[in-house]
Amino acid sequence: MDNSEFDVIKKYFTFSSHREDVVIAVGDDCAVVAVPAGKQLLVTTDTLISGVHFPVSTSAEDIAYKSLMVNLSDLAAMGATPAWVTLAITLPDIDEQWLSAFSNQFSAVLSDFDVSLIGGDTTKGALSITVQAMGLCNQEKILRRDQAKPGDKVFVTGYLGDAAIGLHAIIDDLNDEKLSACVDKLNRPEARVCFAEELVEYSQCAIDISDGLVADIGHIISASHCGAHINLSELPISSSAQYYFKQYHKSIIDWSMVLTRGDDYELCFTVNSENERAARELADKYQLKISRIGEITDSGRLDFVTEENEVISFSDTGFKHF
Repeated sequence: MDNSEFDVIKKYFTFSSHREDVVIAVGDDCAVVAVPAGKQLLVTTDTLISGVHFPVSTSAEDIAYKSLMVNLSDLAAMGATPAWVTLAITLPDIDEQWLSAFSNQFSAVLSDFDVSLIGGDTTKGALSITVQAMGLCNQEKILRRDQAKPGDKVFVTGYLGDAAIGLHAIIDDLNDEKLSACVDKLNRPEARVCFAEELVEYSQCAIDISDGLVADIGHIISASHCGAHINLSELPISSSAQYYFKQYHKSIIDWSMVLTRGDDYELCFTVNSENERAARELADKYQLKISRIGEITDSGRLDFVTEENEVISFSDTGFKHF
């Protein structure tokens, strides 16, 4: 291999596609796709930078996996079915072993979700990965941040805080096997795509928890001009996270770590009382844990409340890029 940009693209990022809606993919100045009648195109972009969005020690496979999943999670948050992605990757040098591992994992995730890589860019510089993901959804079924209503129940999928604990385990070099699930959650979040594709039948409002629940549900109440009452006692904390707090925090849960550090990539969504049972049955269908953590109010405030009815405030409201 001559190690030119085009050689890298041809060898590592030209994948076969079985999607009939891909007219032109990698190899031309632009990709061309066909958007089916009755569907709308949803587009999202995320950049992951070494040392900022993942530790510098992160494997090529984990970087590839996460770079796709964080984008698929955005599509899931709006109920979209993933269809296509583009990839812009900046590399400090041509490391064929690293590229092979990244490419194989990237291709595997695309295959799992029936998504096609249709273009992108390759440049030299500090390691960073930018993925643009595109999906399709019926116009009247799109999940939006501005559709929460007072009386709606607030749910989250999965567990919160594991990724933040996983990052601490790596940074603090804890080498504790009982925290491996938290490290896995940091490196390999699961986009709730299949669940979200059907959730559109029972919910109108959702967001993915990327910057932490405090920040992200804050976006919902701001867009929907409402408030929310969240019960801290109902927040889902995994057994690995509980172990971490018991072993390293004297059994005191650090709610700031759980709720403001981000990287959960779970869904926060609302459903009205009539659809709550159906949402729970849908979660059972996908063997997905969901937890009702509170309710949308008309107060205009976001209240996190303890079992003793004490309102907790957070000075740090979530991950900030600047």
